[in-house]
Parts: sequence; structure tokens; C-alpha cells
Amino acid sequence: MAGDSDDRVYYVISDLHIGGDEQLEEVEYLPELLAFLEELRTNDEDVELIINGDAFGLWEFTTVEGIEKFEVLEETYPTLFEALRETGETVQITLVPGNHDHELAAYDEYVERFSAYNVDLVPEQSISRSVGDQAIHFEHGHQRDQNNRIEDWGNPHSTPLGYYYNTLVTSRAGQLSDRGRYNWLKDVQAVTPTERMPVWLFSKYFYREMNPVLRYSLVPFLLLFNISAILAILAGLDLLGVWSMPIDRTEAFLGQFGMAGTAAWFLLVLNVSLAGLLILVGIPLHFIRRDIRKTVNRFGVFETELTVDPETPYEDAATEVFAERPETTIFCFGHTHRPMLSEVDGGIMVNTGTWLKRLHRRDGIIGILPPVFYPSYQLAAVRIAAEPDGVAVEFEQITKPSPATEELTWTERFFTAGREPEPEFPDRYLLEAEPKAAAPELEIRS
Repeated sequence: MAGDSDDRVYYVISDLHIGGDEQLEEVEYLPELLAFLEELRTNDEDVELIINGDAFGLWEFTTVEGIEKFEVLEETYPTLFEALRETGETVQITLVPGNHDHELAAYDEYVERFSAYNVDLVPEQSISRSVGDQAIHFEHGHQRDQNNRIEDWGNPHSTPLGYYYNTLVTSRAGQLSDRGRYNWLKDVQAVTPTERMPVWLFSKYFYREMNPVLRYSLVPFLLLFNISAILAILAGLDLLGVWSMPIDRTEAFLGQFGMAGTAAWFLLVLNVSLAGLLILVGIPLHFIRRDIRKTVNRFGVFETELTVDPETPYEDAATEVFAERPETTIFCFGHTHRPMLSEVDGGIMVNTGTWLKRLHRRDGIIGILPPVFYPSYQLAAVRIAAEPDGVAVEFEQITKPSPATEELTWTERFFTAGREPEPEFPDRYLLEAEPKAAAPELEIRS
């Protein structure tokens, strides 16, 4: 823990995911990151900046190998590297590898190249720092994720499942993104959990890529689907002679409005017919799908989900670290892109979140319209500092306007009106210092 001091203040960020093929090289939060480094540079505190993994998206480079990726980063982001150099003259900057930039631990040249920019690259799985009379454990968190765990740390050829997903899917998305009606496919990195990928793709196709005439002609049917499904069932009862009153009453009511009522009746009949057809087809497909899933589970073809539980593995890891090193009371990680702070037996665990765009799913209130993935930014640095009463941990928010106006269609904004996400950060937390034992009184004998 060289360089630690009782009054040192730690700022922690992670999951910047800088770099990648073609469209992935765009860093939308770069002005905010440069301003953050400038603020640290002018800070009067004794500061250490810890970049806790996935600073760079090295997995997303598929046309260059090894140390060549660093050279591409230098050429693409000269202002960022210059800012690191200037800030590093007065602030200690420590970089820990994650899974997306595990190669930083695989080539010794990276340590020297980053050192030229005053960045101390530590090619280890975790580091520790003292704060007051307590200690902090830092790790990126991917080693707790069976789909992204590096089995042979430091081996550039150690490629977990997540590596193939990012080199085959994410990097490909970066290469194809600008071919769409809107440059949206590059946001594939922001889709979490991974299981939402098919739904997200369908949502963006419907709201962005589908022919507008086709989309707007489908909207009324999709909005009225729930009502149409009920009417389809009632129409079936009418045809069977079981219960005809609802259909007769509806027809009589609309008949009062002349041509307008006739047009509404025609539209309703069309909707009911399509809804009835979907119901008839959907019922057997539902049972077939359920039976296929049971069969797949029985054979154990898919034993795990694509994404890791965002809490349980880290709670277990934090409890283990606290038990092994009682002075450690803070378990700081990233990887899951979800800013959080929670108590664990022996201390707290805190996730620093991500600087990537975040996508919030908003399902339709009525009908069967595809969900809308509402974009926002939740930029922050976690500040950890000793105080007279203990150690304070807090999220310092970095404001960046939501890109919803530019990125969502009018239809998406209309269906999410009043339901816009309002991301919040955890409250400030104080880890109280352990009271020092009083010195034993000396017994004076006469």
C-alpha cells in the first residue's frame, strides 16, 4: 500500500469501455471525463484516482492485436491521454484491468506505455488501500462472473464466453451501426442484462428501422389488441350461440353513428379477426414452447444464464474478504454497470456503475407494443475519505443531459410520457470507526 496516508482521498470510476471497432470508438461522455480529470488536477486534497477495470474496450478491437491496440488508443484519443498525463503529474492514477481490458495484464509493455502518461497500471486481480484505520478492497468483479472469469490470469489467450460475445457481437455492431436509419446499433454495450438483447433489437427495429407507413398502420391494431382479444372470445361465443348479447349491443351502438360507426365497426371486426387468429395460433405455440424449454432443461443444455447475478456472488466475496482481513471494511467493484451500495456482514460493498449510456426498459401500458428502451446517463465517481467519525463513502454525480430527445422517435417519447426514468444514486454512507480500547488503569498500592 505504498503512498497511502491517513488523509488520502480516493476517487473511483470504472467501466468506461473506451475504444473498439469503427462506431464503438465514439466516446459520448469524453467532455465530462476531461472535465473530471481537470477538477482532480486542481483539487487541494491528497487524491488518488483508481480506475477499477474496463477502462478500455480491448476485446472490441478485432483488426489489431496486442500492444498495437494501445497505439490505436493513443491516435484516437490524444486529448484524453494528454489529460491523463497532466493530471497524473499531481494526482496518483492507478489502473486495474477488467475483463474487457484483461490484455493490460497480459503484456508487460502496457505498464511502460501507461507510465509515460503518469498512469500506474497494476496488472493484478485486486489491490488494497488504507483509509483511516480501515482498508478498501478493489477489484473489477468479473472474476466472480463465470461467463467472464479469466481462468489463467495474464494469459492473452484465456478467452471466456464473454470474450466471444464481444468480439463477434459487440464489435460487429460497431462495424454495422452507421448503416441503419439512425446510428443506434453501437449502443449494444449498454444493453444489460444480455438476455434483453433480442427484445432490444426488435424494439429498435420497430421504432427506428421499420417503414414508417407500416409502423403507423400497425400501431392502432397493437394498441387495441387487448380489447380485440376479449371481443374475439365474445365473437366466438356468439358464433357458437352461447352468448350473443355483447356483440349485438356493440353493433347496435356503433350503428347509431352512420358511416363513421360503420367504419369503426369494420376496423373493429378486422382487429378482432386478427386477434382471434393470433390467439388460435398462440395457444398451441405456448404449450410447444413450454415443452421444449422443459426438455432443454432436462438435458442440461443450458446450465446457466448469460448474465451473472449482480449481487449474490459479490456479497459472498465481500464477506470472505472481510473475514480474511478484518481491517478491510469496503469491497469496491464494478462490472455489472449498476451503481449500488449495501451493507454486508463486516462492512459494505459499493459498485461504481458505468460511464456508458444506460437503457431503461419501459413496457407498454396497453396493447402489445414493443417496449421502449429509454436512454440516460448515470455518471459518477465514488469518493472514499476518512473523517473524524469514520470513513465516508459517497457518489459524486457528474451531470450529463439525457439523449432521449435526439435518440427516441416521436412514437417512443409519446408512449413513455410521464414514465421517464429518474436514476438515483445511493445515499452517503459513514462507516463508523471502531472505538479505541481505553488504556488500563494502573493500580497504586500503598
